[in-house]
Amino acid sequence: MLIGAAWRRLCGWCRRGRTLFRESVRAKLLFMVMAPLFLGVPTLLILVWMWGSETYHRLLTFKIGADLVIAHEYFDRVKQGTVHDLTAIALSSRLHANLRPAPAPGRAGGAAAAAGTSFQPRETPLGAYLDAIKRQYGLDFLFFLDTDGYVGTVPRGSSIAGSRARWPVVSAAVSGTPQVAIDVFDAAELGRMDPGLKARAHLPLVPTPAAAPDSRREETRGLAIHAAVPVYDAEQHLVGVLEGGVLLNGNLGIVDRINGIVYREGSLPLGSQGTATLFLGDTRIATNVHLFEGQRALGTRVSKAVRDKVLGQGETWQDRAFVVSDYYVSGYEPLHDSFGERVGMLYVGFLEAPFRLAKWVAMVTLFVFFAVISIAGAVLSLSWAKSIFEPIERMNRTIQAIESGDAAARVGAVDSRDEIGSLAGKFDHLLDSLSQQRDALKRFADDLDRKVAERTLALEEANATLRQAQAQLVMSEKMVALGELTAGVAHEINNPVAVIQGNLDVLREILGPAAEPVMQEIRLIDAQVRRIQQIVTRLLHFARPADFAGREEVVDPNAVIADCLVLTRHNLQKRAIAVEQDFATRRQVTFNRNELQQVMVNLIVNAVQAMPEGGTLRLSTADWNEADGSAAGVTLSVRDSGAGMAPEVLSRIFDPFFTTKKAEGTGLGLSITYAILERHGGRITVTSTPGAGSEFVVWLPCGLACYDPQRLPGGGPGEFSEFGEFSEFGGADETGEASMSPER
Repeated sequence: MLIGAAWRRLCGWCRRGRTLFRESVRAKLLFMVMAPLFLGVPTLLILVWMWGSETYHRLLTFKIGADLVIAHEYFDRVKQGTVHDLTAIALSSRLHANLRPAPAPGRAGGAAAAAGTSFQPRETPLGAYLDAIKRQYGLDFLFFLDTDGYVGTVPRGSSIAGSRARWPVVSAAVSGTPQVAIDVFDAAELGRMDPGLKARAHLPLVPTPAAAPDSRREETRGLAIHAAVPVYDAEQHLVGVLEGGVLLNGNLGIVDRINGIVYREGSLPLGSQGTATLFLGDTRIATNVHLFEGQRALGTRVSKAVRDKVLGQGETWQDRAFVVSDYYVSGYEPLHDSFGERVGMLYVGFLEAPFRLAKWVAMVTLFVFFAVISIAGAVLSLSWAKSIFEPIERMNRTIQAIESGDAAARVGAVDSRDEIGSLAGKFDHLLDSLSQQRDALKRFADDLDRKVAERTLALEEANATLRQAQAQLVMSEKMVALGELTAGVAHEINNPVAVIQGNLDVLREILGPAAEPVMQEIRLIDAQVRRIQQIVTRLLHFARPADFAGREEVVDPNAVIADCLVLTRHNLQKRAIAVEQDFATRRQVTFNRNELQQVMVNLIVNAVQAMPEGGTLRLSTADWNEADGSAAGVTLSVRDSGAGMAPEVLSRIFDPFFTTKKAEGTGLGLSITYAILERHGGRITVTSTPGAGSEFVVWLPCGLACYDPQRLPGGGPGEFSEFGEFSEFGGADETGEASMSPER
């Protein structure tokens, strides 16, 4: 009952809040102001907490990983130092001076051990030397073995005997290879090697929180750096093996040196402490971790989680771990013996508590800072929000009054001077001018109707002009096709006409006077053949006017270009191409006007076709002078802003029948242009850049006409109109349409 009532009350509040949110701008503004503070800030704090914790963990993990690498490298140096010491002893002259041929005591000791009796190696000078050199190099055990790996000579107090070849390091040395490894020796073997080593290795186990259960009460095994090197005589013959090593149980010097190297004084901030440990199995046998004040935690054991991962799975641990009595940022790596078995661990780490405390202090400080900022921001935001929603509410009440019929309702003066206050004032001004706007709107509507009618008429006129231009274009294309067809037909008719004419002449010659009765018919045939020839000639004049061009004359290149612009006007207008003109020359040339016009039309139409989407066509003329400054002629330039031509196309554009427009032309336009210019002593050059357009330059020699046309009647050249219509040299009819269709 109580839960149901509470649920219904909660649902009612939600419905009222949703209604208020939909209908009140005050509620929306308050939500907009408070949402970033009470939703965004907590979300941001959570993200900062998560990011900070993750970054904190990554930094500590990276730090402990680097520390573990340093400890590993130093421990390897200690092991290599042991084998280097044995190598130095094996090479010493004192060792070789103490070597004397003797029976094989190792084998005798092995036999005694097999018979169950105690073997006591006899004291020899070599034994005394080994005892002295062991103390000098800080070794815990040192034996001389024969070439088969049997104990030959041992220091004072050692009762080790028999074969040592079961150890891989000894087997390697017998084979001639020095080797060092970590090995585990049981208590009995430690006692035979040296009774003192057995006592050092003995360690009571201390109950440790979080460690794996273990029924043992003490650790009697020894973990040692175990090395062996071969000994050679002067002739490099193997004479024996030196086996020695250092017991790591209780060897506090090694862990203190590791700790001093990895965690130098001042390297850890916030009062944290660095530690280093060597483990035999999961038991600390050498450590600077303290159990009590001044007492090291020897005999304590590693946590079960670390043991399972490092010793059980053979992986490296780089994370926080429980160490004796507190959590440390820890790095553990497994130690393998000479048989490849995991027998212990190397550990370095530092106390996590100072870092954890610093993280918490930083996070709490950040949270408090954000809380203070949020509260202060909420107070300021509420005061600012009031200055926003109060004028809006007044405008809302004014609108409701106007909807009720009170046309004189106004917002009135407001205290706010921001955009909202300005909006309230302008809203009143808008209401004052509303009636005036209605009258103006009616006038605007009438004016708009009139303009629509005018624009409609202009559009109809433009459509008519467009249809006319389209018809002219169709006619122009038909004329081009008709010209090509006419040329072909004329060519095909000439052949049979020539055959008929030739046979008719042969007939007249062979028949002679006998042809008199049909002479009238022969004359009729002859007349009709001549008539056909005249028709063909007229067709050829229509199809190829350039082949029947008239004589050369003095022409003005500027006027010819102006006529060509008139002829190609519809093509320029069709593609919305802007024409730029720069007629700098005032020279005239000796040329056939119709052929020069054909050349320029070819080039202009080619330029137009190169700009299907529109562009700029630049036409220019300039003086052409020799190196000594004398007049050589004029140049006519046609430049487009089209796509340009690739080098492989540029090299073939003047070849007959080469075209890039396979479906449109025959590829003769530029080749005819080239032939015309060559025939008149001129030339044509072209430059093209892909993507930037092409420029054709026609070089015309003056011939006999390099003079200034100012001497002509009228004083000089005329003026040009928009499409180049020349006022004195009108070369086109009123329509000005060109039917030529050259191509590149």
